[in-house]
This record gives sequence, structure tokens and C-alpha cells, in this order.
Amino acid sequence: MFSDNKRPMNEIGGQPNRIEKNTKIKGDIVSEADFRIDGKLDGNVKTSGKVVIGKDGYIHGKVECVNADIEGSFNGELLVSDLLSLKSSAVIEGTVSVNKLAVEPGATFNASCSMKGKGGSLSSKPSASQGSFKSSLGNSNVGGTAKAS
Repeated sequence: MFSDNKRPMNEIGGQPNRIEKNTKIKGDIVSEADFRIDGKLDGNVKTSGKVVIGKDGYIHGKVECVNADIEGSFNGELLVSDLLSLKSSAVIEGTVSVNKLAVEPGATFNASCSMKGKGGSLSSKPSASQGSFKSSLGNSNVGGTAKAS
């Protein structure tokens, strides 16, 4: 009658979560699964998965995740332990800590950025060895500080 067989999950940490367009949320989200935001979030997101901000999505707050793909807007503190990918429509403001960064031409990146190298660790405090850079990628606005190990 009862079975110990459980359906295997396709996603690590469970099914992906989604905040749809025209949805506004105020508060904090903690999840082990991936998150896609196409609406607006005023609060924090902490996940051991991936965060995707869709073209119409917006987050104001702190985001902690493994990977992030951003097409929409972000304002706050962004802590990505692996890859942050900014699409051409992305607008980023605030502070960013990341292992790897990919920026498409056209993205706006107005943030203080610290990068960890292999074997390094993310830190929101700048170190003495950090340098400043100002760069332009296509129509991108890129500025801030970066550390490359």
C-alpha cells in the first residue's frame, strides 16, 4: 500500500522557484533551490542554487548564491560564490563579491566589485592589493574596484 520509493528530484535542492512579472514581494527568501525573479523583490535572497533576474525583474537587497544570471536590475549587495553573468540589459548598482564575472556589451555595472581567485575566499571588505578600473565594454558602463588573484 505504501511505498518507500520517492520520485527523484531533477534539481539539486528541489524544484526551482519563480516570482512572476507583476508580482511584488517585500521580505526575505531562503531556499536551497534555484530562483527566478521576473517581478520585484524588496528584501534578501539566500540560496545554495542559482538566482536569475529576468529582463523585467528587480531586486533591492542582499543576494547570496552560487551562480547568478542577470538581465534585469539589481541594487544592493550581491555575493556570488562562482559565476555572475550580466546580460546586455542588466543594470547593477551596489557592491559585488564574485569568483568569476562575465559582462555582455551594453550592461550597466556601477558597483564596487571584489573578485576571489582560485583558492581564495569571498570577502566584502576590500584588501590593500585591490586596484581600481574603469572600462567600457561596448555601451557598458563599468566602474569599481576589482581584485584578481
